[in-house]
Amino acid sequence: MSSRQLTRVYFPNPPAEYQQDTIAAIQEAYETLIRQIQNPGDVRATDITLTNLQSGSDQGLEVGAVYEKEGFLKITLAYSPNALGVSGTGSVGSVTVNTP
Repeated sequence: MSSRQLTRVYFPNPPAEYQQDTIAAIQEAYETLIRQIQNPGDVRATDITLTNLQSGSDQGLEVGAVYEKEGFLKITLAYSPNALGVSGTGSVGSVTVNTP
């Protein structure tokens, strides 16, 4: 059940012949519906279960997405990345040892 407070969109019945005002009303109804679909609206819940949460880092998630790290829910922020860790390997040249 949605917690969004939306006004129901009514589409007029199409006329038998083209009438500009009726087509304009249908177009307006579609535009209203699309605005409502694209608006995420408010959420209010008394019970929620989050399954299959990404764990450890926010890598690959969009800003505002929720993930779990060390038992805490975290929100991905654009200015504060949460990487898993840093590691690296490298080498410099080679060594030859001669023994007499």
